[in-house]
Amino acid sequence: MLETSGRLLTLLSLLQARRDWPGALLADRLGVSPRTVRRDVDRLRELGYPVNATKGPDGGYRLAAGTDLPPLLFDDEQAVAVAVALRTGAIPGAEEGALRALATIRQVMPARLRSRLDALEVTTVRRRPERSGETVDPETLLTMGSACRAGEVVRFDYAGGTMAAVGEGEHAFHPPRRVEPHHLVTSEGRWYLVAFDLDRADWRLFRVDRMTLRSGTGPRFTPRQVPGGDVAAFVAERISGSWPSPVRGEMVLHARAVDVARWIGADGLCEPLPDVDGAPRCRVVLGSWSWGGLAGRLGGFDAPFEVVGPPELVAATRELAGRYAAAVPHGG
Repeated sequence: MLETSGRLLTLLSLLQARRDWPGALLADRLGVSPRTVRRDVDRLRELGYPVNATKGPDGGYRLAAGTDLPPLLFDDEQAVAVAVALRTGAIPGAEEGALRALATIRQVMPARLRSRLDALEVTTVRRRPERSGETVDPETLLTMGSACRAGEVVRFDYAGGTMAAVGEGEHAFHPPRRVEPHHLVTSEGRWYLVAFDLDRADWRLFRVDRMTLRSGTGPRFTPRQVPGGDVAAFVAERISGSWPSPVRGEMVLHARAVDVARWIGADGLCEPLPDVDGAPRCRVVLGSWSWGGLAGRLGGFDAPFEVVGPPELVAATRELAGRYAAAVPHGG
């Protein structure tokens, strides 16, 4: 027969393994009398575990959701943090244990947290060894997860974005982003939201740590299919240029920033400049693997441009212009 402490742990494990347990079956599994099972259940209740008695011909017990997570008594933020970490950060080879631990915590979560956690669907994309990520507000994660599942438009202010300002001077402001959220993704310590930007009519990848949510959610939407149909592949492709590039250069494009920004990578910058004679302009900073590669990217915008610097980019652009000129047959 198990000692009392060991028997309590075994009893708790059994209660977590299935919804309802007849009292006689628990007694048989533990090798004790039904009276001892009743006493052990009372001990678990004293420790804070919400074990309810079930009615029926045999009578039994059920581990119910409680207002706290005994015996550690997590607060809401701690409970969410542990659950999210178990879902997204399992050590290779320990996935099964992480899932069982997650199921254990979920079992005794308050209903208000359990429903929100269930709405948090996350895809993990691993490309390089993980690094320490930026601080993300758990409330933002839960709100975005709920909006993804419910199919509701969300609005947020986005730091570091390239949305053109409305107005001029001290009265200028950047309007909030309006998106259809589709999926939350974590990769190398960062959280991203895959969403369809309604103002740009295109898919975007937003860093969650740069978001400041506006109150309330918008209307429902019919989910679209992510380009390619594979969320992980879409994100991996979009963030492939987000790492520091060996070379960086600056140029001025004769085009609207709102049109150019969609082609700027995650490590680039695009901001509007004052018009000249009514013609739009924008400042662009890009990175690449080489000066020649960066010079080659400039022509892809299909707009006149001026190279600002550094001198290496100016030289590489001249050299590339010479190669293109030599490639065209004279008089052909």
